[in-house]
Amino acid sequence: MWPLARDFATSFHPEREAFNTTWSRLLESPESLLLVAELPERGIVGYLLANSHLTFLANGPVAWVEELMVDETQRKSGVGRSLMDAAEHWARSTGAAYLALASRRAGPFYLALDYEDSAVFYKKNLG
Repeated sequence: MWPLARDFATSFHPEREAFNTTWSRLLESPESLLLVAELPERGIVGYLLANSHLTFLANGPVAWVEELMVDETQRKSGVGRSLMDAAEHWARSTGAAYLALASRRAGPFYLALDYEDSAVFYKKNLG
């Protein structure tokens, strides 16, 4: 999964040691979901990382897709859709009011899955 995560970043440069530490912590976190798509002949071709957290405005938990990455050779093959379907199922099981995400490059993909363009995303680097 490391090569996909490494190549996914556009504004950060993932480091292998930090990836390994985060991997271990995510596997122990009940609020996190880590899905991996694997094909017998290709190995790992995609992954999705999501989290659930409590909010006041939604009257409870909401879920957020932090990362969805599919190998370029497998895009438009259903891998991303399958990962998102599984994330939606998980989000419902947590009682989340909605599943949200931010995307720079895949807007048409999410619109095709019935997601709405809902807000502007802001960030401030703290490091």
